[in-house]
Amino acid sequence: MTTPGPSAAGPPPAHMRAVSALLRKPLTVGRAARIIASVTVTVTIIAGVLIHFTDGKNFPNIGDGLWWAVQTVTTVGYGDIVPTSVTGRLVAALVMLLGIGFLTVVTASITSTFIEAARRRFEGGTTNAISARLDQIGARLDAIEAGLKNLRGHDGDEFR
Repeated sequence: MTTPGPSAAGPPPAHMRAVSALLRKPLTVGRAARIIASVTVTVTIIAGVLIHFTDGKNFPNIGDGLWWAVQTVTTVGYGDIVPTSVTGRLVAALVMLLGIGFLTVVTASITSTFIEAARRRFEGGTTNAISARLDQIGARLDAIEAGLKNLRGHDGDEFR
C-alpha cells in the first residue's frame, strides 16, 4: 500500500518555503547573524510565554516568564526564579542550549569577520607587490625580445 505524496497542485509545505527563502540569497556573515538573532529572539519570546503556562506557580505572569527567558538565553541566569516542573525544565534546557549556541555563533561570526578583513589586507598588499613585480618582468622580457630582433636584423640570421 502506498501513501499519497504531496499534491502537485497544492502549495509547498511551510518548512520548504522557509528553506527556499533562506537559500535564495548567498549566506553572508551579516545575514547569518540576522537569521540567528531572529531565531533566538523568537524562541526566547515563545519560551517566556510557554514557561508561564507550564510552570504557572513560579511564573505567575508572562512578564516573569519573559524576564526568565531573557536572563537564561543570555546565560546570565540570576536564579531569582527557576522552573520546577519537568516541562518547565525541558523548556529551560532548550533556552540554555539556544543561548550557548547563540553566543558561540555570534563570537565566531565576529572573529570570522576580523580574520577575513585581515586576510584581505594581507593578500591585497601581497597581490599588488606580485602584480608590480610581474609587470617589471614583462617589461624586461619585452626589452630582451626587442634586443634579439635587433640582433637578427644585423646578422641576417635567425636564432634557432
